Amino acid sequence: MVFWVFGYGSLVWNPGFEYDEKVIGFIKDYRRVFDLACIDHRGTPESPARTCTLEYVEGAICWGTAYCVRGGPKRERLAMEYLERRECEYDKKTLVDFYKEGEPSEPALTGVIVFTSTPDTVSNKYYLGPAALEEMARQIATAHGPCGNNRDYLFSLEKAMFAIGKVFSPFFKCHEDDMVIELANEVRNVLGITGNGIPVEKKITGSSPVALKSHMPALQLRSLQEAVVMDS
Repeated sequence: MVFWVFGYGSLVWNPGFEYDEKVIGFIKDYRRVFDLACIDHRGTPESPARTCTLEYVEGAICWGTAYCVRGGPKRERLAMEYLERRECEYDKKTLVDFYKEGEPSEPALTGVIVFTSTPDTVSNKYYLGPAALEEMARQIATAHGPCGNNRDYLFSLEKAMFAIGKVFSPFFKCHEDDMVIELANEVRNVLGITGNGIPVEKKITGSSPVALKSHMPALQLRSLQEAVVMDS
C-alpha cells in the first residue's frame, strides 16, 4: 500500500515525518484561509493562534506539497499516527485530486489525503471563522505557543510559497496566493517592521485576540513531547 498526503500549511516546509517522494503542485476548488484556532503549537487556549485550513471555492487553486509514504503497513501507520497527532485541530480527512504544474487538466494523483476542518463554530470547537484582515493580523502578531510565534508560522509559509513561485513561474503567478502575502504584510505593519526587516516600536491596538475564542471555553492546553516538530 501507498498513501499520499497534501500539505498546504507548515507541512510545506516542515513535514516532520519520513517520506519517500515529494511533489509540488496544487489542488482545485479549495483556497487557503486562516480560520482555524491552534492552542498547543503556535498559540494557547488563552490566546489561540490562527493557522491554515481549506475553504471550498469552486474554481480556486491551492498550491502546496504532496508527500508519498511507501514501505509497508507499519511505516505508513507510523506516519499517519504522527500526522493525526500533529493535525489534531483538523476534524476531517478529505480525498482530493492533485495536479502538477503545466498539467492542469488531468490529475497527476488521485485519492490524496488532506486534513481539513468543518467550517462551523458549533460542531467544530477549533473553527474561528473569518475576520477582518486587521483583526487577524493583530491576533497572529501576538499569539505564541510551545512551537513558537504565530507570526513565524505565517512568514515561513510566505517564504515557502515564494520559493514555489520562483521554481514554477510563470504558471504559479497566475494563481499566486495573494491572501498569504497581504496578511503577512499587515502583520508586519502591526509589528512595525520596516522594509529592511528592522522592528521599530509600535503599540498594538484594537480588540484582544482572546475575544475570538469565546466559543472555546472548555479547551485545555495539552502537553506535547514532540512540540518542536509537531506544528500544524
